[in-house]
Amino acid sequence: MIPLYKPYMPKELPELNEILYSGALAYGKWGRKFEEMLSNYIGNTHIAVVNSFNSAMLVTIATLGIKAGDDVIASPMSCLASNQPFASMGINVIWADIDPEIGTLCPKSVKEKITSKTKAIFHNHYCGYPGYIDEINEIGRQKGIYVVDDAIEAFGTEYKGRKIGNAGSDATVFSFQAVRIPNTIDGGAVVFKDKSLHEKAKKVRDFGIERSTFRDQLGEISKESDIVEPGFGATLSDVNSYIGCIQLEHIEELLRIHIDNAQKWKVKLEDKEYSELKVLGKSFQKPNYWVFGLLSDNKIKTIKHFREKGFYASGVHLPNNNYSVFGNQKVLLGVEEFYSKFVALPCGWWF
Repeated sequence: MIPLYKPYMPKELPELNEILYSGALAYGKWGRKFEEMLSNYIGNTHIAVVNSFNSAMLVTIATLGIKAGDDVIASPMSCLASNQPFASMGINVIWADIDPEIGTLCPKSVKEKITSKTKAIFHNHYCGYPGYIDEINEIGRQKGIYVVDDAIEAFGTEYKGRKIGNAGSDATVFSFQAVRIPNTIDGGAVVFKDKSLHEKAKKVRDFGIERSTFRDQLGEISKESDIVEPGFGATLSDVNSYIGCIQLEHIEELLRIHIDNAQKWKVKLEDKEYSELKVLGKSFQKPNYWVFGLLSDNKIKTIKHFREKGFYASGVHLPNNNYSVFGNQKVLLGVEEFYSKFVALPCGWWF
């Protein structure tokens, strides 16, 4: 059966062995090179790579000054990895409803959920399909709160001609976990619109250390270099960074295959036998087609049908408001409708 996801790895990693025995394995030359390549691709220089998506979320939360007891608005229709960091940090998640036609945050619902305790909006771009970025960002601007693009599945996605990571939001978090594109086996990145937040994030990911002053002329830890911010051990190794660099050399080709496969699905679904299915998407969206999204009035039947045809169809994520770790929450009609209909089909480079 053709899988829904498959980790990509280039056939050749010519410098990997040299790096492994170089004595320089931690974040360094290749980490900086990976950041440079990512910056050039998305068009934003304020990017810092980290060792996991979880670290990307934690670094972003700390950089923005969000603390235990604060409220953030998020979508329950997302990967658990997007929301579990809030529970881990004692942050209250206030679920906003979604537009059931595309699976992303409904601006009207977001606006209704904002209170004096709201510190940020985390805007998930579901399975690589971008949401109402301009509308959500305008709400954040009007209310004076941060907007973070949760691009856990959306690297390479475009919104109105702008790549996610450079679409006007205050921050963006990416995942480079094994089934993402690109992948570094595990890893992630944080991106900021504001340079000062970017500089702060670089220290937060590295135990709060300012590396330019951390050691004196003898190479000893300097008494003059104070640690003023709490931080994490979240830097990405040079081994993982090198893998990311080589993968980025192939990113345009990989995404082109995804887009070509999506077009083939669209043609296939014009057949009469699929007349009850609706292809996910709106004109302002240019997904990376991490998966190909459908809406079906009979989700289980559709999943079984495509699996019988050899394609591992799936509903992908369970709405996170089903998990008691986030506390009791009201039923959200848009979430219920979308979840009852959404089906993902394989669309990647592997077929």
